[in-house]
Amino acid sequence: MQIKGPGVSLYNQMQAMAQQARGPQQSLAVQRLEPHGVSGVSHSQSDFGAMLKGALDNVNGLQMHARGLATDVELGVPGVTIAEAMIAASKSSIAFEATVQVRNKVVEAYKEIMTMPV
Repeated sequence: MQIKGPGVSLYNQMQAMAQQARGPQQSLAVQRLEPHGVSGVSHSQSDFGAMLKGALDNVNGLQMHARGLATDVELGVPGVTIAEAMIAASKSSIAFEATVQVRNKVVEAYKEIMTMPV
């Protein structure tokens, strides 16, 4: 399956967000797996499903981490600062908002495809 047109931009943005979430070490490992000259545009449905599940798991992990840090700050656990808790909360909020935006784009694309004449 080839992705062409405006969807490529959204896919590239999702890939960039996934690489940022993974960190620099894992993103380098992913780049080594792709052959030279391949932009990663051709993937099967199971790969997309796995990528989507991984992204949702990452957002969930960020939210759980932020919640844990907030609880630690409330309990006065030594070594946990309010700044760390606030940064973690901001990261999880941004990741959640990005996930909602991706969902909205997917729903819009689905509605547009369903209204296309055959």
